[in-house]
Amino acid sequence: EVQLVESGGGLVQAGGSLRLSCAVSRFPDDDYTIGWFRQAPGKGREAVSCTGSSDEMLYYADSVKGRFTISSDNANNTVYLQMNSLTPEDTAVYYCAVSVVPRLCVIFGNSWGDYWGQGTLAIVSS
Repeated sequence: EVQLVESGGGLVQAGGSLRLSCAVSRFPDDDYTIGWFRQAPGKGREAVSCTGSSDEMLYYADSVKGRFTISSDNANNTVYLQMNSLTPEDTAVYYCAVSVVPRLCVIFGNSWGDYWGQGTLAIVSS
């Protein structure tokens, strides 16, 4: 089993930045995908960015390309999401999730992967 704990959310003005952290109890032994997902008020959950045991797994949603950066510090069991140039449309609960097998960074019906964190709320004011 893998436990995930997100942190780093908060209130920020438009144009500002936040850095989200996901503490991972352990990375899967074999190939895996880990990603950030978000759910805005009244909307479904969507994929933001993924990475994993292979560089081929790197993915960014079009809406965040050039503004968000995902990174992984395996030595410290932490995955980060650096979010710059934030807009009110980025307001959401951000979740970290892991799939113990390689998986496309696409959500079907709010379901993806094997383990999820509890989420951290990011609010961007205009």
